Formats: sequence, structure tokens, C-alpha cells
Amino acid sequence: MNKYLVRLLVFSLFLGALPTVFVGFASYYISSRDIEKKVNEGNMQLLTQTQMRVEQTLESLERSATQLVNSQLVKTALLQTLSGEDFVLVRKLMTELSNMQTDALIQQAYLIDLNHDWSVDFGVLKPFSSLSEHQRFTNYAKQDAALSWSTNVMTSVALDESSVDEVAAAKPVQSIDLVYKIPLLPRASDRKGLLVVRISAAELKGALAPHNHLGNHYILDKQGESFIGATQDRPIDAGIRNKIAAMKASGERSGMFQTADGLAVQYRSSSYNGWTYMSIVSVGELREQPRKIAMLTIAACSLILIVVFATAFFGSWRMYRPIRSLLHYTKSMVPTSSGAGGGAAVDELAYIRDSLHSMAVTRTKLEKQMEGQAGQLKQFFVLKLFAGQHAELANHDRWRMYGFPTDWRKLAVLTLQIDTLLDTRYQERDRELLLFAINNMVGELVPESERFSPITLEQTQTTLITLDAEDEEQNKARLYHTAERIKCSVEQYLQLKVSIGISRPFDELAGTLEAYGESLAALNNRISLGSDIIIHYEDVRADRSGGTTVYSHLRPLEDAMAQALKEGDLDKAMERFHAYLAIILQKESYAQEHRILLMQLLSRILHIVQDQGISVKQVLMSEGAIERFYKLQTKEEIVIWYQTRLFAPIARLHSERTDSHYISMAEKLVEMIHTRYDQDISLEMLATELNFHPVYVSRVFKREVGVPFSDYLADYRMTAAKKLLESTSLKIAEIGEKLQYKNNSAFIRTFKKKYEMTPGQYRELLDVANRAASQS
Repeated sequence: MNKYLVRLLVFSLFLGALPTVFVGFASYYISSRDIEKKVNEGNMQLLTQTQMRVEQTLESLERSATQLVNSQLVKTALLQTLSGEDFVLVRKLMTELSNMQTDALIQQAYLIDLNHDWSVDFGVLKPFSSLSEHQRFTNYAKQDAALSWSTNVMTSVALDESSVDEVAAAKPVQSIDLVYKIPLLPRASDRKGLLVVRISAAELKGALAPHNHLGNHYILDKQGESFIGATQDRPIDAGIRNKIAAMKASGERSGMFQTADGLAVQYRSSSYNGWTYMSIVSVGELREQPRKIAMLTIAACSLILIVVFATAFFGSWRMYRPIRSLLHYTKSMVPTSSGAGGGAAVDELAYIRDSLHSMAVTRTKLEKQMEGQAGQLKQFFVLKLFAGQHAELANHDRWRMYGFPTDWRKLAVLTLQIDTLLDTRYQERDRELLLFAINNMVGELVPESERFSPITLEQTQTTLITLDAEDEEQNKARLYHTAERIKCSVEQYLQLKVSIGISRPFDELAGTLEAYGESLAALNNRISLGSDIIIHYEDVRADRSGGTTVYSHLRPLEDAMAQALKEGDLDKAMERFHAYLAIILQKESYAQEHRILLMQLLSRILHIVQDQGISVKQVLMSEGAIERFYKLQTKEEIVIWYQTRLFAPIARLHSERTDSHYISMAEKLVEMIHTRYDQDISLEMLATELNFHPVYVSRVFKREVGVPFSDYLADYRMTAAKKLLESTSLKIAEIGEKLQYKNNSAFIRTFKKKYEMTPGQYRELLDVANRAASQS
């Protein structure tokens, strides 16, 4: 057997078998030690997912209730006493109650007016005092929290509409009430009414993970009673509930412990509504896993080793086949007398290396083949000329070697640019291909003896022309004639309007780069002179007599354009814009000033629309609008860009805006604060999400709500802080951090300003009240 094949086989076996054995032992050792930890982590993740799903359902119900109580219909209804004669308003209220959108099925919903003693549910209007649950709802109204959740045990038959026998036969059903006091704003002096939305606890049971090796999941209410569970018929031991209550009292919002009868318990306490999510799994079930893992690991490693041995043998043989083929090929190509044949019995790769070394003597053949690439090589060196690297072509010998013309007296640069692709059969993506086609046309129209190789450079087609006359007028006429032939041919065959800039004649190749700049400078005057032109740099320079651009009429025209856009009058704005262009494109203006003034106009228009509350994104919606602005070359392109990309979107947005969007924006901001008060939010962030300028959003919020955004956010956070102090055992610093106060002193100062006491004093007051209640 060949030596290299043996090495390859041994290495493959070692590389495959050693990691397999090591991984097998390591996986068994690690898995047997960490399986309980992994199960606990998985259990905790399931609890977290369960909590997120349940709270998402509750929050969707809370948002739907918020929208209902803030509706004009509910506000109107709470201002009057409803009776049977108000059936139209009552029916609308019932419809709104039935149409509340939530992930859970709503069993019943009650809208109660505490001042006028009436209540409306899905199907009936009743006096509030005659409801069977009057006492329960009265207790809800006495609670301090503006929004709360309550769990109840109800009968499956409604008490208000059933007989005594039906009530006695009904089964108890666990339900959950969302209690929403009206109004919700914390500055309200009294409560006008209640919104009570009831869902069945069974609706939330689907959020629990099913029974598996990770145990059974339960949800406990604030009192520690299980009202939702995977196996609700199995009661939870009182010792477990007491242990969880003790750990929560010590400030541990989540944790785990084991009971004396071999159960592992994990729990998470929610700061949203005080519920506890719990999982119970048998420790004995967990200890069965390491034995199964051991057997599975042994079987898997045995199978892998078999596969490794088979794969190593066949893989080594397959990998060796190309080397063997290459070895046979080199033996047939290189004579054995070269001295490389003796190494085949020692090392195949060494023999191949020596054979390739002997083939390197054929290098001259490859150099001759490169002569076929002369065209690309010539373009390469012309590109170096236009980059200012003319050392490669410093003498006539170089010119002859590359096939360049040698008998010339002067040189000049012709630069061609496509004026516009608008109203043609071509797209912007075709520009590069069109320049390539024009470059080939120039190569055919201008003889090789009168030019260097044509090239495309930076969205232009550029040609270095040779001149053999000393008279400047003759050279100028010849350059113009050549440019005219190129321009007419492009228009004839490609149906394109192009412009050509011609540089001044120069003597040495070192002036190529400067001449290219002159031809580009000549083309820049298309903005004032128009498109489809041939222009000499000397003519442009002669026209620049040093006059100054007239600026005095620009500002009134800009103001007139802005006013027309505010009124949605696109025609009037375009009329002022044409007058604006007529001023800035006067012959005595400098070419570079045109673009600067147009940029100045664009900046001012965008600044004005921002002050009106319109985002720049809404105006410049299409991608690449600004990039296209910098590529505008002709007056027609400028007019079309300003009309379609700037003025038309602004006029449309102004005409579509109505006064109703102020109220909608304020309501959206209030809803954002209520749902994201515990996140790091700011007026600038929310304004960006609503696509409005922050100054505009601040003005609208203050106008509709009556207070600044920052005051309202701080006020709502203080209400939330009061709830957390009442319902949780979180530390004051933790509450401040949860409410996005980075400085604990700032949180305490803000709380004291609102409630005239510090958070610590308020919690002490609560403790005293609780102790007095327990003693009584």
C-alpha cells in the first residue's frame, strides 16, 4: 500500500474515534450531574412563558376596556340617568360591550353608573341597586386601585335570570373580574362609574404547559389559592402554599424548593397583578433520566465508532483517488529522465511537486498568450493616464508597444454624458450598459490613429483625441466636428440626448487629468445652457465675466412656494419655482452656485414642513431620492424632481390633514404611556414612532390633555408606584428603578411632591393600617 494512503487512513481513524469516545464520556458525566438543573431551567422558562401568555391576554382585555371607557359614547352615558326610553343609547352601549376585543372569551361585562344608579350588561339595563352582585361591585368601587383583578367562584347559571332550582343545580365556575374605575385619570375628584369585565378562569387554562416530565403548572391568586391548574382536581398542599408565601414575604419574587415527600416546587410571582405561577414535579422522575442517558450514550458511541471506522476507510480511499490520478498524469507528462520518478515509492506529493517545478519552464508560452489581451491592457493604461499616473507612457517606445498613436502635436479630452433617461425606453439601471455601447461606437467612429483607447469613467464616456495642427481654430473645429459625429450617431442609433464637453488642447500626457477636469467643468453648464449641447471649456471660461448672482428676489419666491404648498396648490408652487429657476440660472451666475442654491431651497422647504408636524420620511418616501438629487444634470431633470419628489408629496400631505388627527394623536400618546410607563420612553421616541416632529407632538399633547407630556408621565408613574407600594414587598429603590428612575433621590422627591410624604412614610402608614385591621 502507498505510504501517503496509510498516513491518511491512520489520521482519519484517530481524528474520528478519539473525539467520539471523549464526547461520549463527557456527555454522560455532564448530563447526569446537570439534568436536574436543566429541568429546573426549562420549568422556569415554561413558567415565564405561561406568565407572558396569561398577562398578554389580560393586558389585551385591559387595553380594550381602556378604549371603551375613553370613548365619547361612555362619557355621554355617564352624564345622564338611563331608562327604557333611552333604548338607542343603551343598545349602543350593549354593542360596544359585546365588541370589546380580547384574546379571551368574555362571559359578561357590566357598565355601572354609581351616581345615577344604573347598569348595562350584554343584554339588559337594570338599576344598579337591584343587581344580585350589587354588594360585590360596591366593594370593588371602594377599593383604592383604579384598575384591579379579582378572582371569584360563580355559578354556571346567572343569578339574575334563573330560578331557585336552576341556581341550586348549577356548578361553581371560577371566574376573573377586571374592575376598571371611571374615570381612570388620577386627577379625577370622584368616581362616576365602574366597568366590570368577567372572563372564565378556564379561558386562561390553555396558557398552561401540558402535563409532561417538567411537572404540573398552577396559578395562585393574591390569597395563595389555586384557581387555574393543569390538574385542578388535585389540591395543593397547604405546606407548599405557606412556604411560597413565606419566601415571597422575604422579597424573593421567584425561586424553588423541595418538599419532604419528594416534590420539587418552582414559582414566579407577578408584579402585574400579584398572581403566582407554580410548577410541581416529582424528584423521583428526574432520577430515571441518568440511567437512560447512560444506555443511550453507549449505544450512540458504539454506532458512531462503527460509522467512523467505515467512513475513515472509504473516505481515505476516495480522498486518495485524486492524488493517484494526478500522480499518473504527471508521470505521463514528465519524462522519467527528469529525476522526479524515483520519489514515487517514497512520497507521492514530493513527486508531484518536482514534476510541477519542471513544468515552470514553459512560462514564455503563457506570456505570448497574454498578447491577445492587448485591448484590455490598453484601456488599463489609459485609465492610469486619467488617474494622473503617466509614468508608464513617458516615451514613444511605450506608445508603440501598446499600439497608441505617436505622430501628434497636441491632445484634447472629449467627455460625453447622457442628459437624461426620462421619457426614453431605458431605465436608470441601463446607464452603465448604454455608456459601454457608446464607448464601442466612439471606437468605431474615430480612427485609431486619431485617438487613444476610449474608456468609461465615473458615469461618463471619455476619449483622448490627438491633434496634428498648430492652429488653435483648426484644432477647435476638428474637435467640434468629431464631437458632433459622435453625438448624432448616439441620437440616431440609441435615441438618446447626450452632451459633450471639450477641454483645451494641451502638449504633454501629464496634462490629461487636468484636461478631464476641464471637460467636466464645461458639462456643468448644461443647467444654464440646456441639454443636448457641445461646449468648449474656453467658451465657458470666456463667459464668466465676474458678474454676481441676484439674490434679492429669492427669499420672497421661497416664501411664496412654501405658502402655496401649505394651501395644497401644486400649480402655484410650480409657477413660483419656474420663476426661481429663471433667476438662479442667469448666465452671470457661477455653475457651482446653481446646485448650492437648489440645496438651500430643498433644506428650507423640508424645515418648513417639519415645523408643520410632517416627517421628512413622509415627503421623501422613495429610496434614493436624495442620491438622485445630487445626480441632476439638466433643467428638465431638476423641474421633474422638485415637482414629483418634493412639491407633490408635500401638497398631498397638507390637503389630507384634518383637525381630528390632533385628538387621535393625544389618545395614542396616553395609551402608550399607560402601556409602557415602566419602560424607558421619551417624547422624542414616541414622536418618532408616530412620524411627527417632537416639538409638534409636545404642542398637540399639551393642547388636548391640558398638561405637558413629562408631567403626565411622572404623574402616572407615581400612581403606579403607589400601587406597587400597596401590593408588593419590593424595595423602594427597586420600585424607582422599575419606573425608570435612575436616581433614587429623584424618585423619592417626585413621590413626596405628589402625595406630600415619602414612599417610606407611605409604606409605614400602610403597615400601621394593616396591623390595626388584623388586631380588630
